[in-house]
Amino acid sequence: MSGIATPGDPEIPDYGDASRCVIDNGVFCTDWFVQQWPEVFQPALLEHVVMTVVAVAVGFAISFIAAVLAYRRAWLSSPFGAVATFLYTLPPLALFQLLVPITGLTMVTVEIALVCFTLVILFRAVLAGLLGVPDDAKRAARGMGLDSGQILRMVELPLAIPSIISGLRVATVLTVSIATIAAFVVDAGLGSPILKAISSPFNTQFIGAGALAVLLAFVLDGLLALVGRALTTWTRAKV
Repeated sequence: MSGIATPGDPEIPDYGDASRCVIDNGVFCTDWFVQQWPEVFQPALLEHVVMTVVAVAVGFAISFIAAVLAYRRAWLSSPFGAVATFLYTLPPLALFQLLVPITGLTMVTVEIALVCFTLVILFRAVLAGLLGVPDDAKRAARGMGLDSGQILRMVELPLAIPSIISGLRVATVLTVSIATIAAFVVDAGLGSPILKAISSPFNTQFIGAGALAVLLAFVLDGLLALVGRALTTWTRAKV
């Protein structure tokens, strides 16, 4: 789905069938929200989830490789960190505008921008986790005959998981937020009903889509926290 989302009135049911809440433009009309869920809110929510997951996954893959390389070759840390930090400091709308002449009003433009905003967070999280591995653990692994690749897979990465998960949580919540602005580029995601409702006096569409974005951020953050707990059972082991 592509094309600029244009502000407009929400699809309010005909007043002949509408509830008093809709007619009076109440703060939030549950009946209208439920009625519009299959056509307006559910598709937008699913699109938002896809945008977020794709951006974080691609950003993590790039950041993970860069962090491992920087861990092995310390001089690589500064150049990649500087580029990632620069991209992070760009205003989202400005980055969208810079990309549109190259990739057009497409989902590719949105995903490139979202990936750029995750890089500095994920890169620093992975690198900090690896650098935080105790020297004693690495010396013990070498004493057991493990080579550098085995130490990375079996010792350093497992011990870096708490830092990595923390970075993923921050990057995911940030991506959910910035993805709402993507409605200025593509008519997709929860930003689309929000943008369309801005010029309308009807409250429910704006509040409903905004609440879903907040709820999505909480849910994804909670899921990542549970994944982190499942992967770090050793941190809760009794001595």
